Amino acid sequence: MFDENAASTAPHEIEGTSAPARSALFEPLSLRNGAIIPNRLAKAAMEENMADQGQVPGPALLALYTRWAQGGAGLLLTGNVMIDARALTGPGGLVLEDDRDLALFSRWATAMKSGGAQAWMQINHPGRQMPVALGQQAVAPSAVPLDLGGLSKLFAQPRAMTSAEVEDIIARFARTAALAEQAGFDGVQVHAAHGYLLNQFLSPLVNQRTDTWGGSLENRARALLDTVRAVRAAVTPGFTVSVKLNSADFQRGGFDVDDAKQVVQWLNDLDIDLLELSGGSYESPAMQGTPVEGSSTAAREAYFVDFARDIAGVAAMPVMVTGGIRRRAVAEAALSPEGDRIGVAMLGIATAMTVEPALPARWRAGESLEIALPSLSWKNRALAAGATMAIAKLRLRRMAAGKATERTPSAVLTFIGDQLRTRRLAKRYRAWMNERQPAV
Repeated sequence: MFDENAASTAPHEIEGTSAPARSALFEPLSLRNGAIIPNRLAKAAMEENMADQGQVPGPALLALYTRWAQGGAGLLLTGNVMIDARALTGPGGLVLEDDRDLALFSRWATAMKSGGAQAWMQINHPGRQMPVALGQQAVAPSAVPLDLGGLSKLFAQPRAMTSAEVEDIIARFARTAALAEQAGFDGVQVHAAHGYLLNQFLSPLVNQRTDTWGGSLENRARALLDTVRAVRAAVTPGFTVSVKLNSADFQRGGFDVDDAKQVVQWLNDLDIDLLELSGGSYESPAMQGTPVEGSSTAAREAYFVDFARDIAGVAAMPVMVTGGIRRRAVAEAALSPEGDRIGVAMLGIATAMTVEPALPARWRAGESLEIALPSLSWKNRALAAGATMAIAKLRLRRMAAGKATERTPSAVLTFIGDQLRTRRLAKRYRAWMNERQPAV
């Protein structure tokens, strides 16, 4: 359960309110493609699992993102939008693989841009990180299942993809990106982090192939690089194409910082407008603040900044870092050079903006407040990660309903309630898949 000695998640003043001062946080950021992000703060992607019937955005998601749109962030990133209806990260996930529901996605884009922020769609495929309750066959670079101890059975046993299936996935990423542009989004983010499919190709632990998609790092990176090329070719030059990449997977023998630096150097040669750095996977949930051995980054706040500074030194595109930022001083420090290392260009805020959706606006107004996030002290990291996600998703639903989100709910009860809700949504999804006609 949550540490009883941890602070409340309610935002609180730490020095009172002062007059607004000029800050790098609120300087615009110009991208390679000519797009301008109004400031350096982004609402980072979070798993909402709030799709309406048909795996489409409905009133709840529009209300949620309208609140964030008025909160002062320069960029709003959606949570996962899946490129294939057969492969979801959760039963309440969104799917955009054809134009049959494009009008609903257009309304979502309009809501996201209503406050002047850029609106980008995160596009993804879960690979082996797909719940077995969805009733679909999971695919992965190799037939390597998730290792979550007793919780492994909750995820589908993957089979190795054929080369033709890899090519199909690449085409699907490009198709979804083109549809996102048609819907009115300003850009897309190709998700190649957190243990999802493109990250699985990068990982030598998961990718055990011996063909052109596996073996050397160059071959393991091929799926990502070919996806980026296909996406860039499918959209107009002014449409933003970004990538979310792990700085490391934080698993012994897995994708590491040196690998990430090399992949970034390959991405430098492509038309990437922004690179977001994160880390971890379902097996090693570093993206939720799990302490990382050997990292000098402060625990549970801005926990990928050290890695991001190192990688930004080889990146030709602006670098954004996401992970645990909740104080203005920490955010400003991340933008500033440190010794011979440059600062990052953009900051993603996730959990803190489920507690205070207007955090950027309040920082701009000169309020010195922070969001205190309590730690989850369960010994089972997989269960702790699941409960952490359940609490975040509950806050998102409360935000969409116009309710307060500051109070920390019971971790146990929220986790149980999320499991029951997931079962209901999985049943709805399976019925939808049984009735759905394949896209032509």
